[in-house]
Amino acid sequence: MKHMFQALLLISLLVLSACQSMDDKTSSPSLYEQLGERSGIATIVEDLLYLIVEDDRINEQFAGIDVRQFHTNLTDQLCELSGGPCSYSGREMRESHADMNVTDTQFNALAENLILAMEDNNIPTGAQNRLIEKLVPLYPQIRNL
Repeated sequence: MKHMFQALLLISLLVLSACQSMDDKTSSPSLYEQLGERSGIATIVEDLLYLIVEDDRINEQFAGIDVRQFHTNLTDQLCELSGGPCSYSGREMRESHADMNVTDTQFNALAENLILAMEDNNIPTGAQNRLIEKLVPLYPQIRNL
């Protein structure tokens, strides 16, 4: 009787575990999905560009850039970082920011604008944080430290 009870308990735990695993896969979309996949990311980047233009703290840093190329590269980069099927093929961060002398204030302003663009697109706060977390390791390359 004791062995039968243990077997039933083990089977019950396995069934519950399997159900939990299935729930995890269906109930928690990937970061890429939470950002709206490639089209959603492209919209976030477009909104970010408008915010950059309006932001006197950083708009001069972006004067003269190829807006279309910047949009494509940043969309690809965020898509790749979020686990999407994209490949970023732009320049390395250190190279593309080498002569910009980005200050902490400018870096924070861009991050603030990215968050605003994500909020404008109803991206959940958890997904925003997960994307920012993936961008943080790029900070030393952008700041040329």
